[in-house]
Amino acid sequence: MRISPLLLCLLVFHLPLSAQVYFPEKGNWASESPEKLGMNASKLQEAIDFAIAHESDANPNLKIAHYESGFGREPFGYPIGPMKTRGPATGLIIYKGKVVGQWGDPDRVDLTFSVAKSFLSTSAGLALREGLIRDEMDLVYPYMAPIYPYDPAKLLMNKADHVYEDDVFELFDTEHNRKIRWDDLLRQTSDWEGSLWGKPDWADRPSEGVAQKRARPQNEPGTVYEYNDTRVNVLALALLNVWRKPLPLVLKEHIMDPIGASDTWRWTGYENSYINLDGQIIQSVSGGSHWGGGMMISAWDQARFGYLTLHNGNWNGQQLIPESWIAKSKTPTPAKPDYGFMNYFLNNDQKAIPAAPKNAFFHLGAGVNMVYVDPTNDLVIVTRWIPNEHKAELVAKVLEAIR
Repeated sequence: MRISPLLLCLLVFHLPLSAQVYFPEKGNWASESPEKLGMNASKLQEAIDFAIAHESDANPNLKIAHYESGFGREPFGYPIGPMKTRGPATGLIIYKGKVVGQWGDPDRVDLTFSVAKSFLSTSAGLALREGLIRDEMDLVYPYMAPIYPYDPAKLLMNKADHVYEDDVFELFDTEHNRKIRWDDLLRQTSDWEGSLWGKPDWADRPSEGVAQKRARPQNEPGTVYEYNDTRVNVLALALLNVWRKPLPLVLKEHIMDPIGASDTWRWTGYENSYINLDGQIIQSVSGGSHWGGGMMISAWDQARFGYLTLHNGNWNGQQLIPESWIAKSKTPTPAKPDYGFMNYFLNNDQKAIPAAPKNAFFHLGAGVNMVYVDPTNDLVIVTRWIPNEHKAELVAKVLEAIR
């Protein structure tokens, strides 16, 4: 049987996305030589050598690094979650779906700091998809029940000494906090007031000074961006109450297993971030590793998540994250034009990474941990433990290898 050229074209252009795009199976990501994909191999090697030569000079013992940084000098700046010694400068370069470069130890499970925020905002998107949250523009407080913290010390205390204390607490019980929407929490524009897990909101990065930060009035939700991990942890606890089960289980079932992630990643909270929910003791996770905890993950699994966001939440024909949620995640807020939902850093003004196209974005955490996603060039770069001031040059060198 002969097929006409016109019919052949129609068949090719109507193939499903999964038939045209390579998606790696669990435990195996195919490699390809740079030359075969039209890359300049010597320039690509220059980029890799650059990343290795510019490894972060911060102490690999992340506890020591914490105390040597500004974080250690904050009020209540001590870690309350697990931390671990990091590995060497590490990275992966995924071009047109194939591994064309790697360095360091991509299998090593390390803290990824604020890249965990991208997993947290994904959990919110899944809650909308499941109907647990009707709209991200809804106020949060109507969704919230009283929080019953799990505190083993209470088993030994004299009950009479605490008869006037509540056994539960409310996350959104102030006049200001009752005005906060899910969207405000996702964009870090809530200015939520209070203390959670022993960390007051004013104690996190008080660049203007503690007294000044405590004295200023709260900004109207949605108007001012402030990077604040206490408020990120508020979102994590709020989502735990909506899902009524641990967020790591939500992420594993809906995202990590379907994309073929390894079984080595762990998402943890703090030593005191446990609540009693439906008769179970459940840990509320950290949205970063500012005070320890957060996401411990390999570069390979970081790359899989980046590859998922490159394809707008679609993995091999399965729409794991609603495409509309990815679009919202990449939509900037007027309060910070280069930031979408946490933790999507945008390049629309091409200031962060001048060599990259405007539609590139990146999931970014301290360290630096970066998952760079570039739809124009069909490119994902994972780089770990490189100084922040060198991340843009690394990307520029990889793009030069493509050009």
